[in-house]
Amino acid sequence: MRRDPPRPPTSVLADADVVLVGLFSAKDTGIGAKLDLLATSVQAYGGRVVSRHVQRRGVSHGGAAKMSLPFSRRTLLSPGKAREIATACRAAQVGVAVFVNPLTTHQQSVLSEMFGCFVISGEDLPATGR
Repeated sequence: MRRDPPRPPTSVLADADVVLVGLFSAKDTGIGAKLDLLATSVQAYGGRVVSRHVQRRGVSHGGAAKMSLPFSRRTLLSPGKAREIATACRAAQVGVAVFVNPLTTHQQSVLSEMFGCFVISGEDLPATGR
């Protein structure tokens, strides 16, 4: 039986420079609020948000039918956006990338190697203040 690995400890955020990343539908009008909420959670665990990266889905012609789907099963993002974020993470020596979206274990592994930092989903952070 396959077991999911334990959730990463929130201690990885303590004193870490963090980038926020999200894949959003072109119809989503709450992107700023979602990123702000995630930033608040990251800061509650001691992380410093140094940048935010957004991938929009469904903006181009023909993309409307696929708005709720990831660009890639491996990275969630388009190849160009994944490279852009990887370059930014390595240049800023970021310690953690936190995605708004849920990530599979495989996606976390691929993105961690690509970005050169620990990658988690906001879902991996226990709710603060509860």
